Amino acid sequence: MNVSHEPRRPASPDAGEIFGALSSELETLKAADLYRAPRVFEGRADRVVVKDGWELLCFASNNYLGLTADEAVIRAASEATLHYGTGSGASRLVSGTMKLHVRLEEELASFKGTEAALLFGSGFAANLGTITALVGPEDVVYTDRLNHASIIDGSRLSKARVEIYAHADAADLESRLVRKDDRNPGRRRLIVTDGVFSMDGDLAPLPEILKLAEVYDAWVLVDDAHASGVIGPRGAGTADYYGVDSPRLIRLGTLSKAFGGEGGFVAGPADLVDYLRHKARPFVFSTAPSPATTATALKALEIVQTEPHRRERLRANAERLREGLLSLGYAVPGGPTPILPVMVGEPATAVALSKALEDRGVLAPAIRPPTVPRGTSRLRVTAMATHTHSDISRALQAFREVRRGSP
Repeated sequence: MNVSHEPRRPASPDAGEIFGALSSELETLKAADLYRAPRVFEGRADRVVVKDGWELLCFASNNYLGLTADEAVIRAASEATLHYGTGSGASRLVSGTMKLHVRLEEELASFKGTEAALLFGSGFAANLGTITALVGPEDVVYTDRLNHASIIDGSRLSKARVEIYAHADAADLESRLVRKDDRNPGRRRLIVTDGVFSMDGDLAPLPEILKLAEVYDAWVLVDDAHASGVIGPRGAGTADYYGVDSPRLIRLGTLSKAFGGEGGFVAGPADLVDYLRHKARPFVFSTAPSPATTATALKALEIVQTEPHRRERLRANAERLREGLLSLGYAVPGGPTPILPVMVGEPATAVALSKALEDRGVLAPAIRPPTVPRGTSRLRVTAMATHTHSDISRALQAFREVRRGSP
């Protein structure tokens, strides 16, 4: 009788054993009140949103001008889809470039006062692609401590030496520009900053930064994601707000905030844009933005330039909301933007405050580490141009009730 002596194979581990360490880390996040579960909403991303069949006043959106629900913008996106189809079919350098893309780039360049502009699939991709294309191991990036994650990741991936300066502190930036590292003195120097800081609502000291760039022979990249369409006499962003310009300035923005759609762009000198067209990997290797997305941005850009009353209404709503929150005793830093951080401190406190407001029909989610530094958890309250007087009154009443511990 033949007997098989094949070695017994060990039992295959199940997913729980393979990914057990991840489960443990998730439990750690839950214990620290840092676990996040996406809320699921129905209908349009507007001033009023619907969650589980219940209407909530939304004070948590980057849709500052209310253009995601604007009928003219929706119509432009729909008509573009009917005419051009649902997608571009390829990357821009293969067969994906449409007349819509070229027209939007021309309009964005005109809006920003530059020679040219280049579209990306997102603002994150625009930062990642631009920074990694412009600097490398022989260069130095100077970045504000509170810059967006896309700037942080782009700086790291570039392999340039990274100098982090104190938030919005031109003096600290200069001290780092003066400092030399013999191992990497810096072939190119790139200063990168948010224009409007997304979690604090304050502005970069752009005039001072541009002066330093002139003295120390640096380029300046300003990310106007939360500034374009929102601040400045023309709504053109941080440089427009301060009334400054420089041949050293590179302007970056998104189309997903005030412009009500999605995508990103870089605007600057023609040679810079042409260089990025060849070297920025997220541009070269990504499918071109869809016709609907591009047409949305074109119509939104037209509205931003021809309907300044939307910015005026946004500014008035933000001021009223800020004054109301301050009068109730909440800690809200000052600033000229519609981003109003209600400072709380600890994650658990921020979560509890957000839940209490949601129970009263107001959506204002808690923002916790790692999005913000430890000890600075907050509610990121944002105003919209389409909020009504009644909306703001209702929101302030909810904050009043929570402050007083009313049921």
